[in-house]
Amino acid sequence: MKACQTRGLVADWRFNIAYNAALQLASAALAAAGYEAERANRHYRVIHSLELTLEVDATTIGKFDVFRKKRNITDYERADTISETEAEEMRRLAERLRSGVAQWVRQNHPQLAP
Repeated sequence: MKACQTRGLVADWRFNIAYNAALQLASAALAAAGYEAERANRHYRVIHSLELTLEVDATTIGKFDVFRKKRNITDYERADTISETEAEEMRRLAERLRSGVAQWVRQNHPQLAP
């Protein structure tokens, strides 16, 4: 999370760092629940699993899924497609997930909590 706030880093990179952090958090919650997403459509499945693990609302999941599609564009098709606002929105989403995962693990899987 600290890396996505690096000064001078372009919005595309800040967005991607925050996206990857959020995806790892969602994957950690899924693993703590005893599951793993299959490789086909992995990002999509991990994002949508948040409804079942952390009970994340549909609006947040929808926003995360929109960001998944934007990430694919910026990674594979065109650079400089992420705005400063989108990078900041992705960072905030990742921060909320970090907090939510930490709380969820403490409540539901205390043996995994540090």
